[in-house]
Amino acid sequence: MAVRESSRYLARSVPRAFVPCSRTQAFLGRRNASDEAPSRRLSDQLDELETASSLNATVPEDLVKSFDPVARSKGRKTQLPRSRYQFRSPKYDRGPLHPHQPPPPSDPSSRLFVPGPFSLPRAQQTYNSTVASDILTLCYVHTPPGFKAPPKAPRLREWDESSPYHKNRPLRGPRGGDVLRLLRKPIKFNNIPEIERITIHSYVKGAAQENSGWLHVAGMAVQAISNVRVETFKSKASVATWSIAPGRDTVAVKAEMYGETMYHFLGKLIDVVLPRIKDWPGVKGSSGDSSGNITFGLEPEQVALFPEIEVNYDMYPPKMIPGCHITLHTTGKSDKDARLLLSAMGVPFYGKIVH
Repeated sequence: MAVRESSRYLARSVPRAFVPCSRTQAFLGRRNASDEAPSRRLSDQLDELETASSLNATVPEDLVKSFDPVARSKGRKTQLPRSRYQFRSPKYDRGPLHPHQPPPPSDPSSRLFVPGPFSLPRAQQTYNSTVASDILTLCYVHTPPGFKAPPKAPRLREWDESSPYHKNRPLRGPRGGDVLRLLRKPIKFNNIPEIERITIHSYVKGAAQENSGWLHVAGMAVQAISNVRVETFKSKASVATWSIAPGRDTVAVKAEMYGETMYHFLGKLIDVVLPRIKDWPGVKGSSGDSSGNITFGLEPEQVALFPEIEVNYDMYPPKMIPGCHITLHTTGKSDKDARLLLSAMGVPFYGKIVH
């Protein structure tokens, strides 16, 4: 007993490197395949693998003939759970790393799937069938293989190192006072300009000068012609002549249209309203924000030409029918592309065309 106690005390007091170990100490404490006994050859290790494979197994012929899943399902007295017959997407999206991912909304099995559209608006059909291919034909620039475009002059002037004040200065604009416009990529099949959304905005100064009835009538009129719930906005600037203070009065309404609603409004505007405006030359050719968005305005008597207001004209007080600004937002990168698209859709332009 005393010998055993002394050996335990000796094992604790002697450093760990000198304590006898049951297994071979490998380099850095790791046990690698090369540290094993060299007497174990590769042929001995291969003998441990299976010699027979399940791919070579043969199934009895009577078992193959007896397998009939249709008869098995017909003989079942109760139906299996619904999950065995159809896929049901997860109720919640638990993140991109979760093993169960919901399908995209375009998949019929998705909970967000909406069937349709079964018929496109007339303006959208015209764009898909005629306008898009015509714009691609007019604007397409063919570059044969091996073609190298000539180098263009730099858009921005560089600073020469003639003065120490020129160092780290920003690049200067082009000479001649020309406006530095956005670079435009060539139009190809994947970036043909199209209408992205339409915004109707109406500024109602009578809502601040008299009462809120003006704002209610303007909101009802804009909502009727756009089929979209309107938003109201407070004034951001002070207009002393109209007694408007910033942030105090709600003086504007806005409606934004997308998709099918947008094309229905565009077709109604081009085919019904604009042709009935007397002595109206069209949209000014210089309109635009240099980024492919065109804006024009309609007077109150022109807004009254919309069918939704005309059929219920007695419901709106004539003096309270608002005017509005209509902005056509397109995916074109320049006003030239936007005018080309809207002209093809039927919007008339007049005056000097500014590129």
